[in-house]
Amino acid sequence: MVLDITTLRVALGVVALTQLLLFYASFRRTRSSYNGWWCIALLFFLSGNLAFLLNGTPHQVWANPSGNVLLVGGAFSVWTGARSLRMLPPPKWQFAAACGITALASVLESPGYNTWSGGLVYLGFMTLGIALASRDLWLLDSSYSHVHKSMALAAGFLAAYYFCRLSVYVVEGPTGPNFRLYFGPAMASLVTLILLVAVSFSMTALSNDQLINRLSERAARDNLTGLLNRGTFLELATKELQRLQTTSLVASLILADLDHFKTINDEYGHAAGDAALQAFAVACTESVRSTDLVGRYGGEEFILLLPGASQERAEGIAADINRALAETKRLAGIHIPTASYGVTASSYDGVDLSAMIAAADAALYQAKSLGRNRVVRAAPHP
Repeated sequence: MVLDITTLRVALGVVALTQLLLFYASFRRTRSSYNGWWCIALLFFLSGNLAFLLNGTPHQVWANPSGNVLLVGGAFSVWTGARSLRMLPPPKWQFAAACGITALASVLESPGYNTWSGGLVYLGFMTLGIALASRDLWLLDSSYSHVHKSMALAAGFLAAYYFCRLSVYVVEGPTGPNFRLYFGPAMASLVTLILLVAVSFSMTALSNDQLINRLSERAARDNLTGLLNRGTFLELATKELQRLQTTSLVASLILADLDHFKTINDEYGHAAGDAALQAFAVACTESVRSTDLVGRYGGEEFILLLPGASQERAEGIAADINRALAETKRLAGIHIPTASYGVTASSYDGVDLSAMIAAADAALYQAKSLGRNRVVRAAPHP
């Protein structure tokens, strides 16, 4: 059976256009980054296949290299979308390099009469882009989505197919019997067409999962500082203390309060107060480890849980925060305020979170009464 390449490319274009319109409507509603990059990928795939329809015409000299570049751009757009699910930045230079090298290779191999100009580079980057997308989908946290594994397998299958195309291309060339039968443009269009239809529902699910996870992340964070809000901090800290108790590890807790914060609001306005809160939040995140929990406890008060840190280490971190805060440039024409700290630590037998907060709060009150801008250690737990 001989597959008609023109018919398949037209069918693939119709399917890609239909999905592009549907997913763009979804993107306008959800603003999901993954949905947006999938729309861009579909646009690249659609445009690339339309360019290949001009093979055999006088326009082939520019259309063939354009088709190669557009399809490579589509593959790397799929990878970029997969990275967005893991909150990773777009691979800008890799994207540009892949498209640029593909364009150069295609132009250098006489595209006016060679329909496989730049074929080796084109197949190589298609394999790489889709394989990287499969990897990032597979590495996505299982709690994030229930469909990412199937999507990773689908992308992995397509990457394996393109790798086989690349291998047979190297061995036989584009005119070889096995390449023409199993890995030529017609068969590749058919495989891509089937996968586009098969994964369309999973794409919708992944986009919705990304939206839900982002909304959950926003709900867990303080809008002004970006730190954990009080409820989320207390929930996570309770779980962390329970985990540490089973391993007989200690944890330290810091309560911090900006000194004379009301004066800043009264003299300079609430915008200056907000800037001071944001500066303190930055100083906290720059001074702690990625495993530590930092939250806005309320108003100008902040709370930190440091798993595995001794009380002495917690006092050192409080000092680090103070130094980072002091090095902050003036904001909105005001001097950055100082802060007072109350520090406590759990025992090896375990202390519940409320008891630690009460001890740190008492130490913080003492720091305030002693003149502010200092770290005070809480009394030992009985």
